[in-house]
Amino acid sequence: VQLQASGGGLVQSGGSLRLSCLVSFPRSGLRLDYYTIGWFRQAPGKERDEVVACISASGSNIYYADSVKGRFTISRDNAKKTVYLQMNNLKPEDTAVYYCATDIFGGDDVVELNPTEYSFRGQGTLVTVSS
Repeated sequence: VQLQASGGGLVQSGGSLRLSCLVSFPRSGLRLDYYTIGWFRQAPGKERDEVVACISASGSNIYYADSVKGRFTISRDNAKKTVYLQMNNLKPEDTAVYYCATDIFGGDDVVELNPTEYSFRGQGTLVTVSS
């Protein structure tokens, strides 16, 4: 399974960006709706990656970090094998490399907040928010 994040860039404080995570499977017949998807970020100077948002396989269970609640929205389009992260009202502290990760966990409504629990992780996309 391969993941490709895109959509990052430089934006002023208060601006918006939409990140996309395209998931590719090694063979036909595999379906994205079996997989939990998480967005994580690695900020400059921070040792640990931070969970940003996570959506369960069913799409019915969604988690947001307190720092982004009300500003970011995660969504998924299983037919397009793509997960989105709409980021509004961006702040300088949102500056980070954002990446997506996926795996199958026990249950359609599971969200997993620990990035090390995911078997598949994509390359990141850099988001820079200027003040």
